[in-house]
Amino acid sequence: MGRRTDPAAATHAGRPETTTDRHWRAAARRALQYSLAFVGLLMLLDWGTDGLTLRRAGLWVVLGVAVLAVFLPPRVTAGEGWLAVRGLKGERRVRTDALVTMRQYGSIDVRLVLLDAHGQRLELAPRVLVANPLIWHLLDAGAHRSVERGTLRHGADVLEELADQIDGREARAVLTASGLL
Repeated sequence: MGRRTDPAAATHAGRPETTTDRHWRAAARRALQYSLAFVGLLMLLDWGTDGLTLRRAGLWVVLGVAVLAVFLPPRVTAGEGWLAVRGLKGERRVRTDALVTMRQYGSIDVRLVLLDAHGQRLELAPRVLVANPLIWHLLDAGAHRSVERGTLRHGADVLEELADQIDGREARAVLTASGLL
């Protein structure tokens, strides 16, 4: 069977080859708004006290960029057999079909840590998976391939726990939408 090169090859059963966090743009826009409001307020207060100079305005802009860096969420992207997180430190990518460890830690700010057989590591918030069922599906499918191959040594229980949480939420949403719940 030959390789398809037409645009239709980019989808499989109506699903794109890669998917990104569908809420990232709104969160990034909100981070930009917070930083602009912060800079605007600082400049307005400084101007009101007749202390605004070019040097101080530059300082406020630098502080605004720092606020943006703090509030800008990492961008999560997934594809068949991989998951990537792009943040301040650059992009981190793991092979989900070659996972070795999957750990979840934290009580308030829960984090999911993935480590693959190639030594690559990434960290993400499970709420991203809850909010993006397609990213969850791609991670789940890859992690199950890791279990079948025997590479996933630690974290099968974390995978099951996440599946119960996310799939249960999706099932409840379907039942509620259909009027059965």
